[in-house]
Amino acid sequence: MIYLQLFLSFLQIGAFSFGGGYAAMPLIQSQIVDLHHWLDFKEFTDLITISQMTPGPIAINSATFVGTKIAGIPGAIAATLGCILPSCILVTIIAYFYLKYRHMRFLQNILNYLRPAVVALIATAGVTIMISALFGSEATIILNNFRIHQLIIFLFCVFMLWYKKSNPIFVMILSGILNVIYQTII
Repeated sequence: MIYLQLFLSFLQIGAFSFGGGYAAMPLIQSQIVDLHHWLDFKEFTDLITISQMTPGPIAINSATFVGTKIAGIPGAIAATLGCILPSCILVTIIAYFYLKYRHMRFLQNILNYLRPAVVALIATAGVTIMISALFGSEATIILNNFRIHQLIIFLFCVFMLWYKKSNPIFVMILSGILNVIYQTII
């Protein structure tokens, strides 16, 4: 039964997460934290961090991680298959129709109208993670829990990525080192 739940939950995530990994994060949170309670919110933010650090898409890494945590290797297989199955089917169908009808104005309009929804999903995920980083493991803003050092590291990372055009891997490693230094000193 748990294998079927994992498969169906990640099938929904795979079917409705248009726009890639960041757009999938609200769907993943809804399924694994809010609906099934397989992870709490802190574990979810850790999951996103681990999924970012490992190769591959966030949704697939999340499916594998959650499946393994809940039901071992068979759970990981069920969740991962559920996550990739819709994409395989949809991409095959879309590729066929796109190659056949790519010059149609109607198809171009549909793709243009999906972009704002994808941006909204990505922004929602970003704001949720930002609140977690700056105010603790809860998804609410409590000013007493404000972590100024996280804001400073965030602004430093934005500066390094936006203005200095630094390598994202270098910035991730540097931000981790800065946080470890802060945690050691305090």
